[in-house]
Amino acid sequence: MTDEPVGDAATEEVPGLDDVEADLIEAEVEAEVEPPLSELEAAEAKRDEYLGDLQRLAADFDNYRKRALRDQHAFATRASERLVTKLLPVLDDLERALAAASDHEEAKVIAGVEMTRSALAATLASEGLEEIDAEGAFDPHLHEALLAQPVEGVESGSIVQVVQRGYRLGDAVLRPARVIVAE
Repeated sequence: MTDEPVGDAATEEVPGLDDVEADLIEAEVEAEVEPPLSELEAAEAKRDEYLGDLQRLAADFDNYRKRALRDQHAFATRASERLVTKLLPVLDDLERALAAASDHEEAKVIAGVEMTRSALAATLASEGLEEIDAEGAFDPHLHEALLAQPVEGVESGSIVQVVQRGYRLGDAVLRPARVIVAE
């Protein structure tokens, strides 16, 4: 026997084992590292997919907003066209009234202006315009008091005189009736 310690002999035989262990450890480390890398690649692919979806959605929304704005302008233009088309006969009536006025035919001028006013009122009524009733009690939502004056025999807060007619379109007051109220 040799004088070498037993422990050293064991290490001489183990060098091959150390290589195997090192290879095993390295294989385990690679196996542990590879799945996270493939998971990272999968997460990056998912992120890119979500980013692409978000960009397409943003582009779709922008196109929708532009199309809605175009449609709104087109609708407003069509509504204006319809109203203007209805008002053209009124313009024709006014031109005829002016022609009669230049010929000094006063009766025809008065009749023409009355017909024109009636035609205009009918056209606006067909669009939903209503005159605000200005009789009875004063309503601050519908009337604008220009003056309050004492009047005998009339209850305080009652409308005495209409200075300018008021109109509403549907539920919206376009112009309140301007009135004089009893004090």
